Amino acid sequence: MEETMGIAELQAYGYLAVVVFLTVGLYAYIYHLYKNRKDSDGHDYEEYADLALHDDITDTPVNAVKNDKVPNGYDKK
Repeated sequence: MEETMGIAELQAYGYLAVVVFLTVGLYAYIYHLYKNRKDSDGHDYEEYADLALHDDITDTPVNAVKNDKVPNGYDKK
């Protein structure tokens, strides 16, 4: 006699399918992030990853700012 698939076996196959799908999706997303590291403006946002760890006033800035353009109301020093 042929046995039908029980709910527990169906759940196990469904769980396996979801885990495989999410794993493939995660690796595809990671590949996408590293393939397109820069956005359309050419910024590499991976430089900002440790910004929270290096936020003292004496730390070097992530992006250097030119002093050519100073907003109105501020003196150039």
